[in-house]
Amino acid sequence: MKVTLIHPPVYINKNGLTALRPSLPLGLAYIAAVLRDDGHELQVVDALGEAPEQMIPDGDIWRLGLTPEGVIERIPADVQAIGITSMWSYSWPILRELIHKVKAAFPSVPIVCGGEHFTAVPELSMEQAPIDFLVLGEGEETAVALFRALELKLDHAVIPGIAYRDDAGELQKNPRRDRIKNVDEIPWPAWEFFDVEAYSSNRLVSGIYYGKTVPILATRGCPYQCTYCSSPNMWTTRWFARTPSEVLDEIESYYKKYGATNFPFQDLTAILKRNWVVEFCQEVEKRGLKITWQLPAGTRSEVIDEEVASLLVRSGCKSLNFAPESGSERTRKHMKKMLTDEKLFRAVRASVKAGLNVGAFFVLAYPTDEEEDMKASVELAARLGKAGIDDVSAGFFFPLPNTEITRQLEKEGKVTYDDAFLKLPIYVHNTFLSEDRKYNENFTAKELTKWKYRVVRAFYTRSLLLRPQRWFRIFWNFIRGKETSKMESFLQETMRKLRLRRKPKEPSAGSGSGGGGAEPKQPAAAAKS
Repeated sequence: MKVTLIHPPVYINKNGLTALRPSLPLGLAYIAAVLRDDGHELQVVDALGEAPEQMIPDGDIWRLGLTPEGVIERIPADVQAIGITSMWSYSWPILRELIHKVKAAFPSVPIVCGGEHFTAVPELSMEQAPIDFLVLGEGEETAVALFRALELKLDHAVIPGIAYRDDAGELQKNPRRDRIKNVDEIPWPAWEFFDVEAYSSNRLVSGIYYGKTVPILATRGCPYQCTYCSSPNMWTTRWFARTPSEVLDEIESYYKKYGATNFPFQDLTAILKRNWVVEFCQEVEKRGLKITWQLPAGTRSEVIDEEVASLLVRSGCKSLNFAPESGSERTRKHMKKMLTDEKLFRAVRASVKAGLNVGAFFVLAYPTDEEEDMKASVELAARLGKAGIDDVSAGFFFPLPNTEITRQLEKEGKVTYDDAFLKLPIYVHNTFLSEDRKYNENFTAKELTKWKYRVVRAFYTRSLLLRPQRWFRIFWNFIRGKETSKMESFLQETMRKLRLRRKPKEPSAGSGSGGGGAEPKQPAAAAKS
C-alpha cells in the first residue's frame, strides 16, 4: 500500500523566554519503521525538516516549516493512505487547517491520525476535522493492523486501539490495545525517511546541542500519576525498559551511519531502576564509545547517588534535569509528585560533584498555590543555586487536555476546549502572564509574574554570584556559538529566531503560497519538553 506520513509544521513563540526547540519526530519515525517492515511503500513529508528556516508570521506567533500547500505538493498523486501525527495539542489549530486542505486535495484517501493530542481529545479532533481513523495510545501494533486492514479492505471495527466513524457518521472508539511489553522487539526509528542533518545543523534538538544529534528512547511509560501529566492517559502507568545493550546497538548504528555523537534521551522516566542505568553506563565504557548523551526532559532523583553520578559522567552523560516543580510539599502533594527535598538534594549534590550540567524545572501558579507555596519555591530555587546546579526553568502552569487536574478544572467550569485553551503552552514562557492564561485565583497575573522573576532571581544570584566564572563561560560560549547549559541554549535559540525573522516573510519557492487564511498551537507539564 502506498502510504504517506506527515510531520506537520510547528508554532514558534518569538517572545518566549525558553530554550525549548522542536526536534526530530521520534514517534513518527517509529511508526514509519513498523509500516516499512510490514511491506508498505512509504513516503514521509516532514514539514519541519524540509523547511527548517521558513518562519511565517501568524498573529503573535510564527509558523515554522512548510505551508499546508507545500505539504500537499509533496504528497504523491497515487497515495492510498495518509498518516498525520500530533504530539502536542497546541499544534491543533495549524494541524486542523492542514487536515482540511489534505482532505480537499485527496477526498477519497483515508486520513489516519495518531499521537498524544488525538489520544487526549479524540471527539474534538474528529468533530473539527475530516479524519477517518485515529490511533489511540501506543501506536505501532495498532498502526500495522489498521493500515493492513485498509489495504485488504478488512473489517476495521474489530481492531483494538482505534477510533473511527461508523456508517452513520458517529464516532466509535474501540477498547485500547495492551501495551507492548517486549520493547526490544520494536524496530528502531526509520530515520532514513528524515533529514537528520537539517535538524542537527539548525540545532533543532531537544536539550543542549553538543554536536550531530539523534534522539533516543530507552524506556516507555511512567509508573507515576502526576495530576498535570498526559502520560497516564497516553501510556497508562506501565513502565517498560529496553535492554541496555540493545539501546547501545542503536546508538552505535547512528554513530556509524550519520556521524551522530549526541543522544538526548526522550524518555518520560529514564532513570527508574538503579541496576539498569549502572549496566548501561558500564556497557558504554566497555565498548569504548566516545559519545555524549543527556536527559533533557527531567528525570527521577531517587537512584542518583555519587556512584551513579560518576558512572553517568564517565559514560558520556553531560546534562540532566530534575523536576521538583514546586518548593512546596503541599503543592507537590496536590500534584501527586512523589518527591522529597531530601531525595532531591542527595541527587543534586552527587550530580554537581561529578561535574554534570544540572537544571531544575519549576511550575508556578498551580491552581492550589498560595503565598506560602510561592515563597517555598523561591527558597528552593535559592538553595539549588547555592548547591551549584547550572540552570532553572520557571514556567507558568497550564492544563493539558484530559489530565487529572484538567478534568477537575473542567468540572469547576474553568476549562473550555477552544483554540485559546489548547494554545496555552505556547505562551507559558512569555515575559508576562496575562489574566486569561492563569488558573490560580489567589493571585493576579501581575503578581504571579513577579513571583516567577523572584524564583529566577533567587536562583541565578546564588548560582552566578557564588561562581562568577560562569559569567565568563556563558559569554565565551555565546561568542563561539557553543552550548554547555540551558542558558547558553536559550541565547543561541534567541539568535536563531532573530536571524530567521530578518529573512523574507513570504514562503520560499516550492513551499506553497502562504500560510493559508485559516485559524492561526504544547509538552507534558509546564516546563518539560
